[in-house]
Amino acid sequence: MSRPDEPETDGRRKRRSGAKYLLGLTTCLVILGGTGVVYFHDYSRADTPPAPAAAAAALPQVVASHPLEQDLDKRLGFLGQFSAVDRVELRAQVGGTLTEIDFKDGDIVKAGQLLFVIDPRPYQIELDEAKAAYETATARLALANRELYRAQALVRGSAGTVEDVDQRISDERGAQAAVDDASARIRDAQLDLEHSRITAPFTGRIGDHQVSIGNLIAGSRAATSPTTLLATIVSLDPIHLDFDMSEADYIAFSAYRAQQKGALNDQVQLALTGETQYAHDGVLDFVDNAIDRSSGTIHARATVPNPDLILTPGEFARLRVAVTAPAPTLLVPDASVLPDQSNYIVLTVSPDGVVVPKPVTPGDMRGGLRVIQSGLSPNDLVITDGLAYAAPGSKVRVQNGDIRFASAQQ
Repeated sequence: MSRPDEPETDGRRKRRSGAKYLLGLTTCLVILGGTGVVYFHDYSRADTPPAPAAAAAALPQVVASHPLEQDLDKRLGFLGQFSAVDRVELRAQVGGTLTEIDFKDGDIVKAGQLLFVIDPRPYQIELDEAKAAYETATARLALANRELYRAQALVRGSAGTVEDVDQRISDERGAQAAVDDASARIRDAQLDLEHSRITAPFTGRIGDHQVSIGNLIAGSRAATSPTTLLATIVSLDPIHLDFDMSEADYIAFSAYRAQQKGALNDQVQLALTGETQYAHDGVLDFVDNAIDRSSGTIHARATVPNPDLILTPGEFARLRVAVTAPAPTLLVPDASVLPDQSNYIVLTVSPDGVVVPKPVTPGDMRGGLRVIQSGLSPNDLVITDGLAYAAPGSKVRVQNGDIRFASAQQ
């Protein structure tokens, strides 16, 4: 160390300046060491503001497009339940012991397929007896015809009487009646014999059998006495879809139908349980003739083709019914319609790049897109992607997108 009164040399001044510089640098490193980051500042260059291009690059980017405009009709949605067009309880028309069951429970059976057999032997005996009676009656008719011929010949030769001819005519007519009666008994016995074999009246799905082999079956062709239920069969193709319209919906539908000409034959679209797209078609072919006073609804029915037999009576489905003629309609992706408490909004981008929310009234899904009934114009730029980065009132960079309509899902 130098004394205070010792004159300072150039070398000493340089060493002292270097020590001060190292001391200041060490202090900066110690202070910033807790953050693990060392900052170096170039004091030779003045601070300058960021370039405009860098500021624009910092803005979040979104994909936006104008709403898609399509000519679409307005449709009302309903919940319906399938029912069979034909449903039959299979009951025996003749009595006897059940000897055969020729199906498995739940099978699809074809029209005319054999299902049950009741012991046919008693009815075969009745048929044989009726045929024997017919042969007897036929023989008596032949004898009566010959006796009548002889009586008429004797009258012509003045050897017989008119009374004898009348008697022979009466006998001949009685014999003919006996033949007719025997013929009717044959047909009746044949009918009973046929009804001992119970077949499917139409193609459909059969339920479980209600009787077992060996059971005594009660039957009646005229249903004048209790009969035994054997099974139930329902048709599947086509199939009915029943639903109810409210009074307001019915008024809208009636107004639309008044503009149409011809019989009720409106196309409807269906979505089964668990499906999001209305991929099935049907025909609305029946609307009831009165509104139910207790519920304020009117019953309607659509007929739906079911060639694959995948639809089952009792199953539920959603359907849509057109109630207006096609008109220009705006559509946006369903993800672009955001809930806002009890309302819905769509985020749009203004010409200066600011995110602007717009309240909208959404409609149903059409072609994979959401119908917008009100709140948007065709010139609005709707954000379709990047919604997480689009805060209302903030600025964004816009990349042009494209909204497409899936006509197969219309």
